[in-house]
Parts: sequence; C-alpha cells; structure tokens
Amino acid sequence: MSDVNQRVIAEFRANGGRVGGMFEGVSLLLLTTTGARGGRPHTNPAVYVRDGARLLVFASNAGGPKHPAWLHNLRADAHVTVELGTPEGTVERFAARAVVTEGEERDRLYAEQCDRDPAFAAYQAGTERVIPVVALHRVDLTDPARHRAIAAHLVKVHDELRAELATLREGLEAPAPTLGSRLARHCLTFCGALHAHHHNEDGVFDLLERQFPDLAGSLDRMRREHRVVARTVEELETLLTSGAAPATLRTEVDRLTANLEEHFAYEESQLLPALAPEH
Repeated sequence: MSDVNQRVIAEFRANGGRVGGMFEGVSLLLLTTTGARGGRPHTNPAVYVRDGARLLVFASNAGGPKHPAWLHNLRADAHVTVELGTPEGTVERFAARAVVTEGEERDRLYAEQCDRDPAFAAYQAGTERVIPVVALHRVDLTDPARHRAIAAHLVKVHDELRAELATLREGLEAPAPTLGSRLARHCLTFCGALHAHHHNEDGVFDLLERQFPDLAGSLDRMRREHRVVARTVEELETLLTSGAAPATLRTEVDRLTANLEEHFAYEESQLLPALAPEH
C-alpha cells in the first residue's frame, strides 16, 4: 500500500469519513478486498456515488494502463467490506457484494460519472482499457435465510480449514528431506485462506452485533482471538521463510492448531444457535 493511501485511510477513519488535501470534498469510501493470491485483506480509498440502494465505484486507476489491484481481487472474491462516513461524523462498516457492471449499463453509468466529474472522461481518454464500473450491494443480514446461509458457510469454511491444517501437520511428520518448497507453499496458502476467512468474519461481526446485541461480548472475544491467531500465523510464516528446523515448525503448527480448534468451537457454539437455531 502506498504512503498516500495509508495517510488517506488513517485520516478517513479518524475524521468520520472526511479527508483534506487533494480529496477534500470528494465522496470517498474505503473498500477492503481479499487478495486474489495471498488471501490477505487490502484496503483502498475509492470515489463513489450512490445509485439507489447500491454504491458505485470506478476502477479508473487515474487513467493508468492497468486495472487497479482491488478489481482483480473482487473478481476473485466478490465479498468485500465497505467503510462509509455518516452524517453523525462516524464511520459505518458493512459487508457488501461487488458486481462488475457490463455492456450498456456500464456505458451509461460511466457516462453519468463523466458528466458529474470531467476527470473521469480524461481518465478514459488516457487509456485503451475500458474502465470498469463496480456496483456494491449491501448484504442484508436481517433475512433468516441469509442467517442460515452464513451459518452453513461458517461450518463449511471451518471444516475446510481443519482439513487443510490436518494435511499440513501430516506433511510435517514426513522425513526432513521432503520438507521443502511444496510444504512451504501449502502452509502459506493455508495461512492466506485463514487471513481471508477472519477478514470476512470481522466485516460481518459488526452487523451481527447490531442485530444480536446479546452476542456483543462473544463477538468481542472472537475479534480478540482473531488477533491472537493472526500473530501466530505471522510467526509461522516467518519461520517458514527462515528455514527453521522441522521440529520447530511442528511446535508452532501444534500451537496454531490448538488455538484454532478452541476458536472454531467457540464461534460455532455462539453463532450457530443465533443464526440457525435448528442447527
């Protein structure tokens, strides 16, 4: 992330969605996507406009020859997190589904944006690529069917991560000479998937807390556990790239496994009865 983006993001969050400098008065939101390669969350400021119930953002990249990285990310995973300033001077955070518009709809929406802000006409004139328009649809978590879908997805992802972790542990039991780049890649892939899972959960937790106030304490504990797991994963990744001995890796993987099993069990015990009482 560039230093400029980091400063804009920090100012946005500290000032209820308002920023100064070259973006003063501009309607900005923060868009967090999941990295298509590493699975890590990436946050970028983006100009937006409202279009009915949805928000529109534009992959202009200031007229550069390539699409911005966040577009590639959301094409791989349409589940995103949006941060938006409110009239009360706070920042609202919510989960959304990203849809890249196409054909006549895209052309109409981009033409309307050019009318609002001629800079976007210059961006399109400066590049051979067609600048995409992305619609962000807020995820409705009030629908019981949506609750059940979230519960089913939670169990599915937890089971997949458990299976990946079991495979990783089996690999660490192999003779030392086989502990090479393949195992390292497998571990880093698992770590990326875990980062992405917790990032997506954090975006949903804010909405669940408003809908299920009794879960506030449990959700706070889950957020704290996410940070503990994230530190463990970072330490494991450092060990993998340092060429640590297999015995050391096994110790760290065992620690991660214990933390995750406790965390997954707690999440399921707290969230499933609320989201899918019949589960």
